Amino acid sequence: MSNQELLALERKVDELITLYKNLEQEKRLLQAEREAWKAERAKLIKQNELARSRVEAMIERLKTMEQTNG
Repeated sequence: MSNQELLALERKVDELITLYKNLEQEKRLLQAEREAWKAERAKLIKQNELARSRVEAMIERLKTMEQTNG
């Protein structure tokens, strides 16, 4: 194998190492983003359940008021 071929191979290996490092960093960022989205989703689900509970309680109070006035 000639010196030029070895240099070309070395450059390719260096490029692959750089690409690998970039992909690893992107993977970590995407995993962190995914965790943030999961936390946000859980928060929104909890808020939705709380709002639903409050609406159901209001409906029950209105029904009770309607029965006592009706």
